[in-house]
Amino acid sequence: MQSQNKLFDDFVKVMNGAAGTIAGMTREANAAMQERAREWIGGLDLVSREEFEAVKAMAVAAREQNEALERRIAALEGGKPAAGGRGKRGAAPKS
Repeated sequence: MQSQNKLFDDFVKVMNGAAGTIAGMTREANAAMQERAREWIGGLDLVSREEFEAVKAMAVAAREQNEALERRIAALEGGKPAAGGRGKRGAAPKS
């Protein structure tokens, strides 16, 4: 009876070792996949949120300046709209 318990104990030890090995392999695989994802994303030509917000602010300022210049030109020309000018909302004229 003692030999059966020893056999069972050895089997449990082997299974625990296998479970530990599988858990370690899983951790290593996850770490490798995360590193590959970081490398792939790092290789893309993406902008940071700060850069996007800065360019967005520049575009808004340029649009406002353009609209002000259009109004100034219209006033200098005696109130007639500029040829090929844009509408009130900045939409291109329909063809």
